Amino acid sequence: MNPLDPRVTLARGGVAALALEGVQEATRYLTPEPMQAAFAVCAIRREPSRTAEQLDQLIFGERFDMLERQGGWAFGQALRDGYVGWVRLETLAPAGPPPTHWVSALRTYAFGEASIKADPVACLSMNALVRVEASDGRLARLDGSGYAPERHLRRLGDWAHDPAAVALAYLGAPYLWGGRDSVGLDCSGLVQQAFYACGQAAPRDSDQQALLGRAVDREALVRGDLVFWRGHVGMMLDAETLIHANAFHMAVTAEPLAAAVERVVGSDGGRPTDYRRLSPA
Repeated sequence: MNPLDPRVTLARGGVAALALEGVQEATRYLTPEPMQAAFAVCAIRREPSRTAEQLDQLIFGERFDMLERQGGWAFGQALRDGYVGWVRLETLAPAGPPPTHWVSALRTYAFGEASIKADPVACLSMNALVRVEASDGRLARLDGSGYAPERHLRRLGDWAHDPAAVALAYLGAPYLWGGRDSVGLDCSGLVQQAFYACGQAAPRDSDQQALLGRAVDREALVRGDLVFWRGHVGMMLDAETLIHANAFHMAVTAEPLAAAVERVVGSDGGRPTDYRRLSPA
């Protein structure tokens, strides 16, 4: 990946992160302030406006390096996938102690008190990062975010093993441009979340993901392989079935790869540009 790709380079308007001195031209170099997502999901936007394009999202607990503040907005970089943009300041908090667990359920409630009858204070999506302070075997007390069912949490390092199974958990979730949480996500967001849950780093956009792994032939596709079009990506559930978040169905759907190819070709989207495998199989 090009380190000066503006999507993942913490710089704007002559200001850049101190780590880019000597790499990125700027009039000022600043040390970013470490923050983290304090809401269940926080939009990362192209401009400091609620109506600006959503480029990406922060999920609860993910870190964000804030370079500048402007009118209730923070400009910075999501540390998990490197994406740069604007986030509402009210959705962020100063970075706390490192997380100990990740949310392994598609979504889970965090309650204000140690009771499932208490009012929920958040609905956390898969791959949210939390710090468990204590547990009674049923509910875990989270640092700064109430109590969540322990069975919906797994320790960092205790990962899922099948990205396709993770992707299937999102089946039916609405399509949302720039989304990557359980109630709305796009094609590359689905792939990214599936691999995160399996302890594998993945960039945000499909063209970046197309640099991962190694190329395979169409006839050799297996579960977990990725299929790329220009600006789109999906994951194989088996040799013939694709799961993808797509704007045709406006949802995460599973369908025969042949049907998806025929439809995309018919809409002038072209044939697949690449087939990739991240696993060593």
